Amino acid sequence: MTRILDSKRRGVAPGTAKSVVVFLHGYGADGADLLGLADPLAEHMPGTAFHAPDAPEVCATNPMGFQWFPIPWIDGSSEEAAEQSMAQSVEDLNAYLDAVMAEEGVGPDRVILLGFSQGTMMSLHVAPRRAESFAGVVGFSGRLLQPEELADATVSRPPVLLLHGDQDDLVPPQSLPEAGNALTEAGFTVYAHVMKGTGHGIAPDGLSVALAFMRERLGLER
Repeated sequence: MTRILDSKRRGVAPGTAKSVVVFLHGYGADGADLLGLADPLAEHMPGTAFHAPDAPEVCATNPMGFQWFPIPWIDGSSEEAAEQSMAQSVEDLNAYLDAVMAEEGVGPDRVILLGFSQGTMMSLHVAPRRAESFAGVVGFSGRLLQPEELADATVSRPPVLLLHGDQDDLVPPQSLPEAGNALTEAGFTVYAHVMKGTGHGIAPDGLSVALAFMRERLGLER
C-alpha cells in the first residue's frame, strides 16, 4: 500500500508553475531541511514551484527526522529490512511525483529532482526507471545504489549532475566518480563538480553549478 508523503511547497502561486523542482532530503532530516534552498533559487528560476516531501519513515537514529530506508551500519538493521524499506519508499516516491505533476499541471520534462545524500540515492534509483525522462537530476553528496543493475533497469536517461565535497567524511568523495562512471557506461550524460574544502553539505559554489544546470535543462537561459 502506497504511503502518502507529507510535503511543503514554495515558489509561484498554485496553478501557474511552468517547472518544478523536487527536493529529496537526506537520512535523519526532513523536507524543510532543503526547502530553504528555494529562496535563493527562485529569483533565478521564474515560473518554478519547489516541493519538498518528508521521507515516509521515522528515522531509526533520529526520531525528529525521517529516512527513505534504514542504513544497517548506522542503525543496526538488516540488509533485508533495508532492501524492503527502499522498495516501498520507491513506490511511495513514484506516486508522490505523479501527484505533484498532476497538481502543478506539468510533464516530467519540466521536473528536476534535487537530492542530498540519501535523497540523491533515491533520485538516482528512481529517475532512470521511470517511463518518461525528467528534465534532469541533481545529486549532492550521495551514491548510486545497485550500480550493477543500472544498465538493465534503465528506461529513461535524464541528464545528471553529481556534486560532492572533497572533505566528506560520511559519504566518501570517491562515490562521485563511481556513480558517474556507472551512469556514463549506461548511456547517461553526466556532469560533475567537486566542492573544494567541503564536507557532507552543500557549498555555495555547488549550488551555483546546480542552478546553472537546472536553468539550462529547463530552458530558462533563453
